[in-house]
Amino acid sequence: MEMTTLLVHVDDGIMHIRLNRPEVFNACNNVMTTELQKAFSEAGTDERVRCVVLSGSGRAFCSGQDLKEAPGSEGQGTLRDALETRYNPIIRAMTSLPKPIIASINGVAAGAGLSLALAADIRIMSSAAKLVEAFSAIALVPDSGATFFYTRMLGYAQAFEFATRNGQFTAEQALKLGMVNMVVSPDVLDAAVLSLAKEYAAGPTTSYGYIKTLLRTAQTATLDEMLDHEREYQQKAGETQDYAEGVRAFQEKRKPAFSGR
Repeated sequence: MEMTTLLVHVDDGIMHIRLNRPEVFNACNNVMTTELQKAFSEAGTDERVRCVVLSGSGRAFCSGQDLKEAPGSEGQGTLRDALETRYNPIIRAMTSLPKPIIASINGVAAGAGLSLALAADIRIMSSAAKLVEAFSAIALVPDSGATFFYTRMLGYAQAFEFATRNGQFTAEQALKLGMVNMVVSPDVLDAAVLSLAKEYAAGPTTSYGYIKTLLRTAQTATLDEMLDHEREYQQKAGETQDYAEGVRAFQEKRKPAFSGR
């Protein structure tokens, strides 16, 4: 996949998407947001891909919007248009992708960059990294799904303080608050992420997609609605090749060889 702001490759069922503007801490410009949309679209249609790893080059994960191309400034269009055409499609693509996404947070994740990390399904964070709420520092409101993610992960009071005081969380604070799944030392971050990605890439991909859909839906649904959704998705899962393989493997007392179908 030809990209100028991303490094993208597929290996052993894992699509690696690395933000690659290290000279500006992987700040998002127009090209990068377009290429991220393309990369996640490819991840959804490429049958080889069973897991996605999103990471950043250099010392940062993503510092958010590149203010040299700030929406609302001359020649850059409106903030509304930037969200509608650039950022919101990425968040929607990530949260609806029927495959696990792991965010490897190697350094600062700020503003819209933090939203990218929070839109992933699992986050592994370097102990040297930080999560930064950068919107209020320039008199804007959190966007790219941030208000949705903050309130569900932190609760209203913590979310309000974080969003209005230009908050920062260390890796240990983020772990304690449930914003990340795992914190590791910088020297083993890549190995930890790859180990987990390989586990997901070898798993029942279709089932993972159904679980992701159900859990996302459950954030706004009632119990009765979820009971109905679970009934339907359980039937779909039971019709997959991986379910048949899982049952055979259990009966034969061996590890299942899932195909993702």
